[in-house]
Amino acid sequence: MEIVIPIIAAVVGIAAGAGGVFAYNKSNERGGKEKADDLVRKAKREAQDIVLSAKKEASKVTEKNQEEENERRKEWRRTENRLSEREATLDAKLDQLEKKTEKLGREEKELDELKGEVKAIRAKQHEKLEKIAGLSKLEAREKLMKMTENDIKQDLVGLIAKEQKEIKHDIDETAQALLLTAMERMSSEVTADRTVTALKLPDDDLKGRIIGKEGRNIQALQRATGVDILVDDTPGMIVLSSFDPIRRQVARYALERLMKDGRINPSSIEEAVAKAEREIEKEVVRAGEDAAREVGVVGIPREILHLLGELKFRTSYGQNVLLHSIEMAHVAGMIAEEIGADKRIAKTAALLHDMGKAVTHKIEGKHADIGAELAKKYGMSEAIVHAIAAHHDDIEPTTPEAIIVKICDAMSAARPGARNISAENFAERMRDLENIATSFPGIDKAYAISAGREIRVIVEPKQIDDLSALKLARDIANKIEATMSYPGVIKVNVIRETRAVEYAK
Repeated sequence: MEIVIPIIAAVVGIAAGAGGVFAYNKSNERGGKEKADDLVRKAKREAQDIVLSAKKEASKVTEKNQEEENERRKEWRRTENRLSEREATLDAKLDQLEKKTEKLGREEKELDELKGEVKAIRAKQHEKLEKIAGLSKLEAREKLMKMTENDIKQDLVGLIAKEQKEIKHDIDETAQALLLTAMERMSSEVTADRTVTALKLPDDDLKGRIIGKEGRNIQALQRATGVDILVDDTPGMIVLSSFDPIRRQVARYALERLMKDGRINPSSIEEAVAKAEREIEKEVVRAGEDAAREVGVVGIPREILHLLGELKFRTSYGQNVLLHSIEMAHVAGMIAEEIGADKRIAKTAALLHDMGKAVTHKIEGKHADIGAELAKKYGMSEAIVHAIAAHHDDIEPTTPEAIIVKICDAMSAARPGARNISAENFAERMRDLENIATSFPGIDKAYAISAGREIRVIVEPKQIDDLSALKLARDIANKIEATMSYPGVIKVNVIRETRAVEYAK
């Protein structure tokens, strides 16, 4: 800045001089030399004034810059002093840390030496104790553990039994209240209808007409319906045999129509079978739609509704599968509403859980797996597919809705009169329960009672103690769950009895 101002003044002076020269030349050209001299003198005076003013301004700027420079130098010195002080403080702290580190190192070394001394003293004490007691450390530990176990075993057994009783009471009370509430709200017939597979002949003469000349009529019926027709096995009855329930119903409808009409020949048989097939198809569709409407489930594809309607003609242990599914859907919706689960998913999965039974005679596999595949094929949600697949424990149920469907299936199948079980199946189930119980060691006797709802196991008290009896009951229950298929719940009751007998002589 100090250099720039004089340069500006010099430039101004030169410009003024040049102006004066220019004016002088002009004056000469006009012939006015005096005027030119006056102009030159005037320009010089103005240039001197400008230079003087510029010098004064430059002096002021220089003084101001000098003051600012001095202030900056002072600030730098103050900053330098603060940094020096901070450096000195850090050096002092670093010295203190080094001293503390050295001290800690020495103390750590002393502590390690003390630990070594303590371990040596403890080892000597153990040696002296082992010599005095005549037992090794491992033997003494085992003896102490055994004494402790004997002391607390009875308390532990009592505590476990008490906790189990309280937990079971709370769970049973809550579950019973929930299930009873749902079952009370759902009323249905105690015993479901069976699928009719036999027709009563109003007249024995019809039997000959149904067979026809050289068996033409009965052969035509069997070809048209795909059902085996047994005429001579039961007096006054015609038995229809087929794995396909729809075909069996078509044959039944056709035979009823033919017997009512009285005209039985191959052409009338074909006409009657065609009409029966149309009637059955309408009935199947109507049954599926009515079932979905009854439980309040919407948005089910027509293909699934058709499969659902076919369940009207399917039974399981004498229980109508469609009525069973409708009953389950109602109860599942009520339970889902009580516990806060998804009501729509629970009702839909319960209604469709057995639809695989409609095609088990066509597709190989378990009906739960088949039903899940069909539901997935026709666009049902993953939650519904999972609940269908898990309702027989083929896979582990992982959603509340799947567990609800499983519970409702057991409830509907296990209620009194819902299913017909033959004496042979009943006896076999009782034997299986007893065989499972007696397969464990330490069992004296086992009895299946209450129609297979309870298994009582009597153990050898010398081989099974109270704590082992609790574990044995759980193991038997787990094996029953893993190896048997049954509706409802089976109670495992393990009995351990100790008798003290003495004779007075």
